[in-house]
Amino acid sequence: MTSESLLDGLHVLDLAGEPAQMAARILGDLGAEVTRVACAGNGRDMDRLAWDAGKRLVTLAPDDDALHELLAAADVVIDTPGWPGALELDPARAPAAVWVSVTPFGRRGPRSSWRASDLGVMASSGNMYSTGDPDRAPVRCTEPTAYAHTGPEAAFAALTGVASGRPQRVDVSMQEVVLVSSMGAAGRFARTGFRGRRSGSAVGRTREIWPCADGFVSFGLRGGKARVPNLRLITRLLEKAGLGDPALSERDWAAYNHNTVTDDELRAIEAPIARYFATRTMAELYEIACDTNLMLAPANSPRELYASRQLAERGFFGPFGDVARFPLSFVQVRGAAPARPRPDVPPFLERPTTSTVVERTRNEDGAWGGTKILEFGSGAAGPIATRYFVEHGATVIKVESKTRPDFLRTYALSPKNPHGLEGGDMFDALNAGKLGITLNMKHPRAVDIAKRLAFEWCDAVTENFAPKAMRGFGMDYETLAAARPDLVMLSACLQGQTGPHRDYPGFGGQGAALSGFNILTGWPDREPLGPYGTITDSLAPRFAAAALAAALLYRRRTGRGVYLDLSQVECAAWSLSPWLLDYEINGRVTIRNGNASERATVHGVFPCAGEDRWVAIVAWDTDEAERLAKVVGDDVEAWTRERRADEVAQALQAAGIEAVPVADFGDAYADEQLEHREHFVRLRHPFMGDGAYERNGFRLSDAPSSYTRTSPTLGQDNATVLGGILGLSNAEQEQLAEEGALD
Repeated sequence: MTSESLLDGLHVLDLAGEPAQMAARILGDLGAEVTRVACAGNGRDMDRLAWDAGKRLVTLAPDDDALHELLAAADVVIDTPGWPGALELDPARAPAAVWVSVTPFGRRGPRSSWRASDLGVMASSGNMYSTGDPDRAPVRCTEPTAYAHTGPEAAFAALTGVASGRPQRVDVSMQEVVLVSSMGAAGRFARTGFRGRRSGSAVGRTREIWPCADGFVSFGLRGGKARVPNLRLITRLLEKAGLGDPALSERDWAAYNHNTVTDDELRAIEAPIARYFATRTMAELYEIACDTNLMLAPANSPRELYASRQLAERGFFGPFGDVARFPLSFVQVRGAAPARPRPDVPPFLERPTTSTVVERTRNEDGAWGGTKILEFGSGAAGPIATRYFVEHGATVIKVESKTRPDFLRTYALSPKNPHGLEGGDMFDALNAGKLGITLNMKHPRAVDIAKRLAFEWCDAVTENFAPKAMRGFGMDYETLAAARPDLVMLSACLQGQTGPHRDYPGFGGQGAALSGFNILTGWPDREPLGPYGTITDSLAPRFAAAALAAALLYRRRTGRGVYLDLSQVECAAWSLSPWLLDYEINGRVTIRNGNASERATVHGVFPCAGEDRWVAIVAWDTDEAERLAKVVGDDVEAWTRERRADEVAQALQAAGIEAVPVADFGDAYADEQLEHREHFVRLRHPFMGDGAYERNGFRLSDAPSSYTRTSPTLGQDNATVLGGILGLSNAEQEQLAEEGALD
């Protein structure tokens, strides 16, 4: 039997300008047939090369009969209303389609008419406010991070519309998309009062980026159970190198808490580590990390990424067209045709004109209502991906244990937290709406229960453990699929399930360094930075959600399962494809350049009245620069310093100039545009009380979406799952508890 791709038969019409050009490429990589109508708003040469790969390119006038046929046959249409040069059409011309519109602030609300590109969107989100050095303006990543987040979310939004079983208008707000990349920080403001803070090359109180002999490396000094082996290992490595120091060797790392040690203690810990790094190259340190499982990563540029043995063995780069080393795909698929850009799509006039993707049946419980997902893992990359489905009606059971809870719960342990493991604000933000059970997976009866859920209940299993973990439980894909050939499974670890570095441990900080985002963020005369929120932790889940959505639709259509092997590093590097191709084709290595842009006449962040208040302003060409000068005079900074950021933005937006206040998390929490879009869902947590839970970046016109409960407390739903789903009696549940299977 010939293998189909995940989205075989999905017809996508791409009308989008630069901010959403990646979205249709993602759908095309997953097997959709994509037709791109050329427009003037397609971005840089490398953008077009990267994001139009595999698409059929046509140039058509709005009233062309061929365009009418494309619209009539489309399952999905993607556009960017208001983007300069992009084609804008009436969605009524594609009555059977899911029509996805991507705009800076959404299609409704007080800022719906505002202009914003990457700089303005990042400014509006709170994320940029917290990225940079405290003595300078907030800073963005030199490559357009807002577009990197928007691409996979818009792709998932499109597939969510398809899953609903009926035509939809899908309204994607780039502000909301980026807002949630800060790990719920805006929603947590009501509890924490934390407005954000720029801390340079540190994460919180501890240094994250360190200079070495020929560049920079990422290495975290934060505490917590998951990091103890790493801290003990760096201590031994320093001792072996003759750089041992009592500040490390005499410390009880199991009791170490980076939030409670003094500043002097932190500096004493950092000093010998800094000396160790300074005498070694990035390659030497990464080799040590791979050999010893030290959680350290080089701040890679395209040179290092193209030389990566891990990426080479996993086939991340390959030939496409005239490019020998093209970034091919963000996920590896087993059980369906490979996800690759397809240059041989048939001419659109020869394809069928009716949808063959999914039966159009109405679902009143949300677009993913009835979908059942069993989730293993912890942290951000896995849990965020499944939360997308929860918001749109899916049931997700999250598996933890009392002895090994999600490590985000442990991050909150401090004398200021009276709730212990139930007081984890970040855990709460990232796991809203899920059911929670405790299974001690070292106990055979707990494993049996997990397998029953996989075999008898769920449509998909997701996990973001290290590659060996699920195999150790006997719950790897081969084992599960032998009993459930229709099962979908997603593994989303840092570097994927294969390759020489598959077992390398790390968190989002290491992912941001390995993928290239560190070297692209900051000022050219200073060390690289963040971006805030360890970007792979928020970027990879969007790609994971899009791939999982495609796999679930494939299961609906074919009755067959599929395995998705997703590397968080590869997702992030793939989103930087234009940057990589610029090196491959032109030999150019672009690094961090503050807020400057070679494409714009004015492109920066300027101080405003008040403490640490700023506004982002862009004038793309001489005409816009002249309009800007008519309002502000010859000195932009002198004019903005005397005015509030909102006054500046209102005046310049009225003149047709992109200007957006730089919001901190408190500003975002009170943002009238976000209030209009009902971004925050108000719920009451059993321990922490009232909370504001952030919805993701899109709304469907004809399907409900929200959260109805907070994150689960430990074991909150044991009885519901064990009794209600698996049918175990109270006596059987008590026996499991007595045996320690539920610890």
